[in-house]
Amino acid sequence: MTSRIRPLLLALAALIATPFAHAEKADRSKPVNIEADKVTVDDKNKIHIFEGHVILTQGTLTIRSDKLVVTQDMEGYQRGVATGGDGGLARFRQKRDNKDEWVDGEGERLEHDARTELSQFFLRARVKSGQDEVRGQYIQYNGVTETYLVTNGPNATTLPSQQSRVQVTLQPKKKD
Repeated sequence: MTSRIRPLLLALAALIATPFAHAEKADRSKPVNIEADKVTVDDKNKIHIFEGHVILTQGTLTIRSDKLVVTQDMEGYQRGVATGGDGGLARFRQKRDNKDEWVDGEGERLEHDARTELSQFFLRARVKSGQDEVRGQYIQYNGVTETYLVTNGPNATTLPSQQSRVQVTLQPKKKD
């Protein structure tokens, strides 16, 4: 692996992991491994494209997709976009820090922008943390404000339909 690619891969793993404030902290210091059928590197334009049964792992973090595109802007901020995968969905999974729980998520497209710390899940979006789960056509997580937005329409739109609704399941928290 060239010395130019490794920093981008490490940044990508950090990017994808950031949306989950309670993600396994030890993962950040683990090596990033990416398997794909094909990789295209454009060092001049700072674009790395992984295609075909892509599997990214770093510690407990796993991302599976058909395609993963990592770009870097002039200031060094990275943006990652994972698309497709099993059943047309990109998927991720990561263990929560200091808990025996996992965070799982999926969507037809997963995006994370390190500059804005904004993570987005597009179409057939689902995020599950422990036994709590949220589903919608669009899920946005803001890492700066630690807030979620979930809508029943694509791209943060709300549809006036009873057929497509946001679904949230919250389990009661046990008191010690």
